[in-house]
Amino acid sequence: MTIERPKADVVIVGLGWAGSVMAEELTRAGLNVVAIERGAWRDTSTDFPPAVDPDELKWHTRRSMLQPMSVETTTFRNNSGQTAAPVRNWNAYQFGWNVGGAGTHWAGMSWRFTPWDFQVATQTAKRYGSAKLESLRAEGLHLQDWGVTYEDMEPYYDRFERIAGTSGKAGNIKGQKFEGGNVFEGPRSREYPTPALKDSAWMAKYRETVNGMGYHPFTIPAGNLSQAYVNPLGVTMGPCTYCGFCDFHGCGNFSKSSPQACILPVLMRRPNFTVLTETEVLHGVKHEDGKTLKGVNFVTREGEEGFQEADIVVFTAYQMDNVRLMLLSQVGTQYDPETQTGTIGRNYNYQTCASVSGFFPGAKMNPFVGAGALGVQIDDFNGDNFDHTGLNFIGGAGIMGYSTDGRPIAKMNGLRPGSKRWGSEWKEAYARDYQEAGNIFVQGTSQSTRDAYLSLDPTYKDRHGQPLLRTTFDWNRNDRDMAAYMTAKAKEIMIEAGAEGISTDNQAAESWNPYKQHSSHTIGGAVMGADRSTSALNPYLQSWDCHNLFVVGASAFPNNGGYNPTVTVGALAVRAAQAIHEKYVNNPAPLVEG
Repeated sequence: MTIERPKADVVIVGLGWAGSVMAEELTRAGLNVVAIERGAWRDTSTDFPPAVDPDELKWHTRRSMLQPMSVETTTFRNNSGQTAAPVRNWNAYQFGWNVGGAGTHWAGMSWRFTPWDFQVATQTAKRYGSAKLESLRAEGLHLQDWGVTYEDMEPYYDRFERIAGTSGKAGNIKGQKFEGGNVFEGPRSREYPTPALKDSAWMAKYRETVNGMGYHPFTIPAGNLSQAYVNPLGVTMGPCTYCGFCDFHGCGNFSKSSPQACILPVLMRRPNFTVLTETEVLHGVKHEDGKTLKGVNFVTREGEEGFQEADIVVFTAYQMDNVRLMLLSQVGTQYDPETQTGTIGRNYNYQTCASVSGFFPGAKMNPFVGAGALGVQIDDFNGDNFDHTGLNFIGGAGIMGYSTDGRPIAKMNGLRPGSKRWGSEWKEAYARDYQEAGNIFVQGTSQSTRDAYLSLDPTYKDRHGQPLLRTTFDWNRNDRDMAAYMTAKAKEIMIEAGAEGISTDNQAAESWNPYKQHSSHTIGGAVMGADRSTSALNPYLQSWDCHNLFVVGASAFPNNGGYNPTVTVGALAVRAAQAIHEKYVNNPAPLVEG
């Protein structure tokens, strides 16, 4: 039996942050929207109330909120000469598995990308000359602009931050700089919705250290709210209690920005919105002329197949899934690294990260007082905030002293080098080092390259008989050199702070693999841009090849900034949704000539 559902104005595939933002904007504009979510419904009061949310074994160790690999996985290889094999353990990737998606279990770090991030090609040529740009391109880097500028994005950043209730301190409002905020950020139209979070003991020490070194520390923007707040949708959120159980966890206090806390309470009450849970979209279905989609095929948990017809189709799944859906729907052309043709799968990228740890004898850092986005950062070496003349790389990293959690199981690994790993000596070392550790996180930009891409695997298939997505990726020379430079800067800070037992972990020092996690910020594969020969989507995230398909998520990023992607995804979703109901609905056609 095939389920034939009534036609909708819009079908949204995936109800995480991007899908929730799109659905809210479009239903408020009066469109009839059906969202299809592969995972189950999750509700704060029943799934992660305060008595359940701090279950570290369940949520963090066993990762019970992530999509099971028995449901779907990917394959991986470092280069095209290797045969890819299925990934069997989620570390680098954190696929959501519920309504709210990865927005339910994220940590809350709420960054805007810099103006440079949106125009890497233009700004590199402008500052260092066109010869520098062409030299990097000849090396294999896919340096390209996004088709939008920071100035274009600022109103949509502001809208998403108001919905999320983002905590922070502005460093640049309409060009005026403010001490205590990030003086390197792009100009903001106004202050953050809620004030910055408070310093932990380690943050205070880190702030004092980098201040003394002449840098510009600031409290990082957070989706962990510093005070009670009512967002523009009328949803009330509570203040963060600094419990430290944020990433991989829900939030029982309604104080972490998430679709559950910010959007779903309003969206679920709208009569023109429907969500189908535990229902998986297999692929889009084209009209007979092959130029547009008429809807999507899906399968329910019980194995019943169905079809959802819609005038507009929006893919808002996890970054990897967005690309796979485009390939399975045969929208656009698969990227070929040999001929440099095709755009689907092009510009895949991860994020270049490192960490530095040290210990402070006699300190009482009290790491159990934490939040997912609790930290002090310097952006003096992020993006293009410093002069790269004489350096053999572009890009940079934020360098953060963080207090994001004190989870007792995970912290067992954070002991001084040489400590025993068992018995009474291990217990003594753990009791000591739990309180005395300080950690610095280096989160860097990453540039896409010719040889990194996504494609359908020719061998492995999922339980529905469809090909798995294949990742071909390794660090490029530019990002390796950048990471080494930034790791050395972070180590200098730790030495200046007076730590002992210092250790570094530069992820890019060895070949990339999906079993080592510093970040989950995987991007690209269906990127946006003004040039259809190098982008799958136009600047409104509308497919160049299928004008009634919009693809929203980090899959649209041509390169990765030195930040978490969530707020940029949210801002792009607001922008795309407004373009749909303000422009596309009245004239269903390409929004950009190309």
